[in-house]
Amino acid sequence: MQRLFTQFSAFCLLLGMLIPAHGASNTSSSRVIMVVSGYGEAQGKERPGYEFDEFAKAYLVFKANGLAVDIASPQGGEVEADEFDPKKAFNAEVLSDAAVMSKLKNTLALGDVHPDNYDAVFVVGGKGAMFDLPYDNALQRLITHIYEKQGVIAAVCHGPAALVNVKLSNGEYLVAGKSVNGFTNDEEQLFGKKWATQFDFMLEDKLTDIGGNFQSSDIMLEHVAVDGRLVTGQNPTSTVAVANAMLKALDLSVKPIPAYKDERTLAGIAEYLKGNESALQTIAASPKAHQLALAGMYGYYYLQLAETDKKQRQALALMLLAREEINNPALDVQIAKVQHKLGDNMASLKTLERTIAQHPDFEPAQALLSTLTQ
Repeated sequence: MQRLFTQFSAFCLLLGMLIPAHGASNTSSSRVIMVVSGYGEAQGKERPGYEFDEFAKAYLVFKANGLAVDIASPQGGEVEADEFDPKKAFNAEVLSDAAVMSKLKNTLALGDVHPDNYDAVFVVGGKGAMFDLPYDNALQRLITHIYEKQGVIAAVCHGPAALVNVKLSNGEYLVAGKSVNGFTNDEEQLFGKKWATQFDFMLEDKLTDIGGNFQSSDIMLEHVAVDGRLVTGQNPTSTVAVANAMLKALDLSVKPIPAYKDERTLAGIAEYLKGNESALQTIAASPKAHQLALAGMYGYYYLQLAETDKKQRQALALMLLAREEINNPALDVQIAKVQHKLGDNMASLKTLERTIAQHPDFEPAQALLSTLTQ
């Protein structure tokens, strides 16, 4: 089931010599340094790295808006991304961009970056960011310098881990008293089990402990906290919105890029969870423009945090929406369980009978059916 949720699964540059920016057109003279973790090894199998999806989406926003982009990491050189889908439209576009891929294979070392050359820092997330970025003194100096010269600091998902030890010249933490967010405890509980036990801290707790006014939305839904020249995003879904908010904080006009399928799907889910029933109907009526499997898996995970009947019914509706698309007996059993819990025993039995007909050897379905018919 975890593998089916890879859609979820959320930067930095250095300058010893300034590599020319790559972009369609230089309509802006602004320059951004994207910071990525250098912790990763072997596609996340040995140590987690940065999130390529987040890098790709943010980079494409900057490219479309004519920003000059450089990339840095703590040690410099080639950096390893966590496992990602190269066929996704945004990833494929970046992978075919020889200029930016060259920069990713030759990232600047943070200690060599000249902060006066940049107007903004954008910190990419990924679990690796929790291991190296909070402790990089050069990155802390870079962020402080750019912020205090009226530049913009942006970070997404686990990227805000880079901020937890950043202090301004007055000795106060950068985030103290400011609206901030990042990957939440709930999201970590559901999606970060492999590495979270090795973290020195939980990001939500740490940002709160050092005085940040932490805010968030439901799991994996877009949320951006903007406090002047500090912009932070909750999760991979928030990447494009964080990049756009960074441009606005730089007083630049924003040329929007088309929404991707995952973004449209999760935006529709957000509307549905707010009570807009038609949003779910829109997803169902336009499967080619959305990702039904993503909606179903969202319901599967949302159910694990759903404490009220209303939220459980919403989770059920999302799972039912994608049942045919996913066609997974484990999802069917989860559907049957919540149907039973909500008092619809007939629907629960029908779900199990259907599942057993298709997967006669799936023991959890057999066991649940036996329990319900005793």
